[in-house]
Amino acid sequence: MAWFKRTTKGIHTPTEEKKDVPKGLWYKSPTGKIVDAEELERNHYVSPEDGYHVRIGSKEYFEILFDNNTFTELDANLRSKDMLKFEDTKKYTQRLKEAYKKTNLNDAVRTAVGPSMGKQIVIACMDFSFIGGSMGSVVGEKIARAADYALKHHLPFMIISKSGGARMMEAALSLMQLAKTSAKLAQLAKAQIPYVSLCTDPTTGGTTASFAMLGDINISEPGALIGFAGPRVVRDTTGKELPEGFQTAEFLLEHGFLDFISERKALKARINLYLDLIQNKPLRKPAEA
Repeated sequence: MAWFKRTTKGIHTPTEEKKDVPKGLWYKSPTGKIVDAEELERNHYVSPEDGYHVRIGSKEYFEILFDNNTFTELDANLRSKDMLKFEDTKKYTQRLKEAYKKTNLNDAVRTAVGPSMGKQIVIACMDFSFIGGSMGSVVGEKIARAADYALKHHLPFMIISKSGGARMMEAALSLMQLAKTSAKLAQLAKAQIPYVSLCTDPTTGGTTASFAMLGDINISEPGALIGFAGPRVVRDTTGKELPEGFQTAEFLLEHGFLDFISERKALKARINLYLDLIQNKPLRKPAEA
């Protein structure tokens, strides 16, 4: 049976190709649960068996929070400049070019306005895939402009944080964004415009030290890492073992840093319920979304 014989010698098939299912059709959670990729998407990227919340970006959050994924993006074309001519193992300009190509994003945050359960809201959502969601001058400027838009049109404002902190390639210019964004949020508070801060995995560094913890309510998704310095840095600095679950959303809720934790599928309804209550308006039903 010549047709059954291998005629080419030395064939080596990569391990990832030795499977019956094409790559990307299944997702494996950290606890080992396997879920169909389409089912995962239908479930808002939450593993149905163990409740693990997969990291997602602005595209997915906008789909979840805006009615019928209808929104107008604000300041979409802003891009960072290398004002300091920074270079480590690579030039900052090169890192930016690679991030543009890899993510198809212009920076680590997108801002938009649109209807959520029938009423307009301004949302700024960070993307961890763009240089670790680091906060540079463009991130600060886009959040500030989005806050200005909310102030001008008297609309609720929401920031979805997902960041490793300040962008080291912009040094002091990055750190200045902490003060800029905090000042804008103070203006919203003075005008009695609600600001909701959603901390997702991970929310660390300068974002935690500024807008991520300044919400009228600070909320999170289950299991999110939230802190200033990471657990390893805290452990090495203090020389002490950390409590179980340290810097998880559940730990912060227990110690009063968060107002509540919401599963992703309930996020839209719970945020809009809070906005109706805080603004003393008739309660909307999720079915109206």
